[in-house]
Amino acid sequence: MTERRIAMWSGPRNLSTAMMRSFCARGDCACVDEPFYAHYLLRTGLPHPMRDEVIASQPAEWRDVLPDLTSRPVGRRLQYQKHMVQHMLPGMGLDWTADVTNIFLIREPERVAASFAAKRGLPDPAELGFDRQWQMWRQMAERGPAPVVIDSAAIRRDPEAALRALCTAIEIDWTPAMLSWTPGPHPEDGVWGRVWYDAVNRSTGFGGPEGPLPDLQGDLAALAAALRPSYRAIAAHRLRIV
Repeated sequence: MTERRIAMWSGPRNLSTAMMRSFCARGDCACVDEPFYAHYLLRTGLPHPMRDEVIASQPAEWRDVLPDLTSRPVGRRLQYQKHMVQHMLPGMGLDWTADVTNIFLIREPERVAASFAAKRGLPDPAELGFDRQWQMWRQMAERGPAPVVIDSAAIRRDPEAALRALCTAIEIDWTPAMLSWTPGPHPEDGVWGRVWYDAVNRSTGFGGPEGPLPDLQGDLAALAAALRPSYRAIAAHRLRIV
């Protein structure tokens, strides 16, 4: 069986788990949830919720993860890899990404900052991944081909149109099965899902369009403003949904 491997790169609080649900619902796709998370926590020392459980659940060395992402058979036609860009720390090579189809999932920084802060308080900018996402996209685009960029707002606004366009862009079949899933935890979820996946676990499909941007104040507003240039830069390359 010829397997296609799809790597979806996003920051936190960015519809990434719903997208994992969507691809897993296809029936022909195996899913991998944030495989570099343990390495990231060990290297940074960040006190994330369930830190010890996350570290115990995955390989601690990033190179040990790569066979699962590039060569080890998965028994399905597709493999979907959910990645957080902030997990890719300096010194972690990106050469392996030439062997997968890369997609970048973006969201406006005001929404990301507000959502993250509601869970964990004011974050360090690096935890939200905007600058790293733009840096990684440029690296991959220079190597070629330029990765597809899709905005979570377009998916929320019209899931079918956006997912059809995405499937066309990466040359896989569209199926309406991608529009819905069963509620609750799923087998592919990382152990951290008990903390972070409460909203998606209550869902059976994509939520409707988001409202106005949140009215941020003080340090949180300054943080979002500082992240907006990287968002604007990568958003200039986003997939046009018609």
